[in-house]
Amino acid sequence: MTVMEAAAEEQKSIQMSGRDPQAQPFFAVKDLHAYYGESYIVQGVSFDIRHGEILALLGRNGAGKTSTLRTIARLDDPALHRGEIWLEGEPVHRMRSFQAARAGIQLVPEDRRIIQGLSVEENLTLAQVAPGTGWDLDRIYAHFPRLAERRGQEGTTLSGGEQQMLAIARALARDLKLLLLDEPYEGLAPVIVQEIERILNEIKELGITTVIVEQNAVAALKLADRAVILDTGEVAFAGTARDVLDNAELRQEYLAI
Repeated sequence: MTVMEAAAEEQKSIQMSGRDPQAQPFFAVKDLHAYYGESYIVQGVSFDIRHGEILALLGRNGAGKTSTLRTIARLDDPALHRGEIWLEGEPVHRMRSFQAARAGIQLVPEDRRIIQGLSVEENLTLAQVAPGTGWDLDRIYAHFPRLAERRGQEGTTLSGGEQQMLAIARALARDLKLLLLDEPYEGLAPVIVQEIERILNEIKELGITTVIVEQNAVAALKLADRAVILDTGEVAFAGTARDVLDNAELRQEYLAI
């Protein structure tokens, strides 16, 4: 059996991981097709997530991972041409980005988007201006003690790891139903990666439904319940995270690890 045949078989056998095929998924994307101008990037991507699961969205550079996250968050680029996005039965594909955020989809982008000129606390407080607030400042600082120490410091002067913590905390300050993490370990020293891993494990223990895109595939797989591997904008594999960790052929073909 080829890797592609195995992937197709896995997609038909979700019950092996204890998933009820009749149950309504908490979140689902169905046959997403998205473009940057004329460039066809997301090519029929489909997957679903149960409440509290963490899904690792993996693939080589250029596979369409970040584009899929941006499409889910309803950003203007890439533009969704066809497909459906559902969160707790609500049609997210009909929403604009600010509506998707208010519905509970919070994207932590790779560049973090910390607002220049505002302190740590002001960045967090600003996230709670619009309706639909999440964690209060006391709870955030309890989980992010480094941010508590630097609450008065300008956010853009933090270290890269601290800015990543602030970006995640800002998402938690909103009414959060689905957390989208794009390369949370990118450019961070190993000791800081361990700190971010601690935070993400706390998020997992709290049952926050998450999609994580990460080039450090092994780290993402150790955190995740399930995995979807993209190849040139299409789903090449969908199954459990353990399936990927245990399949050297699959990892070598699609992740080069």
